[in-house]
This record gives sequence, C-alpha cells and structure tokens, in this order.
Amino acid sequence: MKKTAQMIKHMDKILFVLTAALFIFGLIMVLSASNVTAYMNGKSFYGYFFKQGIFLVISFLLCSVMIRFNTKAYGMFSSLLLIAITVILFLLLVYGKVTNDAKSWFPIGPFMFQPSEFAKIIIIVWMARFYEVYEKHLDHWFVAALPLCIGALPAILIVLQNDYGTALIYTVIVLFVFFLVPITLIRKIKIVFFGGLIALALLGTLQLCGFELLHARQKERLSSFGNPCEKLLDEGNQVCNGYIAINNGGLTGVGLGNSTQKYLYLPEPYTDFIFAIVVEELGLVTGILLILCYIVVLSRIYFIGKKSYTNRGAMICYGIFFYLFLHISINLLGILGLIPITGIPLPFISYGGSFTLCLMVALTFVQRVKIETGIRNETPKKRKK
Repeated sequence: MKKTAQMIKHMDKILFVLTAALFIFGLIMVLSASNVTAYMNGKSFYGYFFKQGIFLVISFLLCSVMIRFNTKAYGMFSSLLLIAITVILFLLLVYGKVTNDAKSWFPIGPFMFQPSEFAKIIIIVWMARFYEVYEKHLDHWFVAALPLCIGALPAILIVLQNDYGTALIYTVIVLFVFFLVPITLIRKIKIVFFGGLIALALLGTLQLCGFELLHARQKERLSSFGNPCEKLLDEGNQVCNGYIAINNGGLTGVGLGNSTQKYLYLPEPYTDFIFAIVVEELGLVTGILLILCYIVVLSRIYFIGKKSYTNRGAMICYGIFFYLFLHISINLLGILGLIPITGIPLPFISYGGSFTLCLMVALTFVQRVKIETGIRNETPKKRKK
C-alpha cells in the first residue's frame, strides 16, 4: 500500500487524466465511426467498440503491473524482447497475414497482432539502456554505432513486409535516439552517413535480386496524394472522402453519430482516417481541441524527460515524445493530403489493439520516469529531518 501511495503521489496526474480522457474519447469515436461498417459486414453493431474496450482493459491491467518496476529493469528485459521481436518479425514473413498489401499481422483468434508496433517501443528502451551502460566507451566508433547496426535488422524485416510507413517511423525513431547520445555532432553525422551508404547499397542489391521496392498500390499513392480527388474511385478515395467529411463538419459538426462519410464512402473510417469523422461529427473546434490536447501531452512528456535525473530516463521520454509526435504528424498530414497516406494510426483515437497496447506501455514508461524522479527529489528532504 505504501509503495502504491508513493507512486500515485509522484506520477504526473495531469498527463494521466488527460490521456485517460483521450482513450475514452477514442473509444466513443471508434463506436461512432465503426458501427455502419460492422453492420454491413454482418458483425455486431458494437463489435469494434467491444474489441477496443478489451484492448484498453488488458493494456491498463498490464501497465498497472509494469509501473511498479524500475526503468533499469525495463532496460535489462529490453535485450530479450528485442531478440524476441526480431525473431517474430522474421517468422511473420513466412506465416503472417497480408492486409492492404502488407504482411504485417499474425491472426490470433478474433484479434490481429502487429509485431512491428512493439519494435518501436522496445528499441527506444533498449538504446537508452545500452548507451547508459556503455557511456564511458562512446569514444569508440564501434560502440557508438552498434545500436544502429542492431536496430537496422528489424527495419529491414519491416521493409520486407512491405510496410514502409511503419519502417519509416521505426527508422527515424532509431536515428532520433542516436542523436541524443552525448558524442560530437560530427561523429554522429559520419556514422549516419556511412550507415546510409550501406542501406542504399542493400536496397540496390535487393532491387537487382528482383525484390520490388514499391508495389503498384504504393506507386499510385505517391502519384495521387497531390490531387486525390482526380482519382476518387481509385487511390484518392480515402483522402478525397476525408476532405468531404471535414467540409461537412464545419465549425461545430453534424452531431455525434451523424456522419454520412462513414456509410462506406470512407473506407475503414475507424482506423487511420478517424480524425476526419471526428471533425465531421463534432466540428473543426473539437478537432483543434484534440490537437491542443496532443500538444499538452507532448509537452508533459518532454518536461518529464528534461527533469529526469538519469540519462536513461531522459532518453526514454524523449524517444516516446518523438514516437507520439511522428504518429500524430504523419497521420494528420496524410489525411490533409500533404504527404502520401501510410496507414499510420492516430494516437488514442484510432482502432487497433497492438498500437493501443504499445501506446499505453509507452506512457507507463514516462510515468515511471516521473515517479523515480519524484522519489529521488524527495529523499534528501527526508534525510534532513
């Protein structure tokens, strides 16, 4: 009880309440955005809503246990988890299920498991732990560059799954965490430059061996994102119907549950394009408020990392900050047609079990860093008494 009270005392309550509210809001929007699709597919009207609710409950129960462990323990377990997720990503190439041209999913009963989502979180914690342990040896090129080499293997496996959106986010996260390492900027640039040359050589080799880097669907997305409504019946369908949904909503929306675009005009509106349904039903004002909530969440994570008394805690928080920022920005820019759509879910709002679990685990890591910092700051005061 004392340990629990201590954790509650030092956790970031604003971040907890805000993220809990966002998860609940997302659950409501999943119900509203998915009910027509579920009904038309012969499923229960509440099917996606119940599944998302199960994801949230399981994730919360798991995180309630995880938050009791020190971030140092997360780091030690991350090595085993990184090996496990790499093996699973390899097995996925053989046994995985193809969805939207990407072989990224393992079917587990009525649920789908996406290993690449877990790779993003695991690599952040593993790199933070690695650079903490070998902090005194970072003047050696091999030690400094080793995490990039190890982190490259999951990236290659995700590319081979034909999931370039996830591969891009994973790779940028690895590079971002690497640039947090306390070594000279010149050395970082040299390491990344030579690594980039090796990556280009590998991609060229794959191309020569007959591996198609861009499939027809991806080429069409690249060619259509500038003028999506010119290809309304093809690859511009989602973006153009997203525009219509946003335009329908105006400032205050048409009312919760009253979207017209979810009536099979906008494909799978409960996933990566759910923001368009939010604006259509609740208006641009709600959309702006949601973005402001994201800014508050990101700022809380940033300042928790800044105040952390360990480099490990700071790197974990900054890595998760960037992980969230990438998901939010890439999703919204894709919906607005400013970049090609990548199928990246919107944090807290989009339907999806793997991403929901990873997001809640990531926030648990941040809260744990905040708790450890609070306990550390409180200890000297107790000693003075």
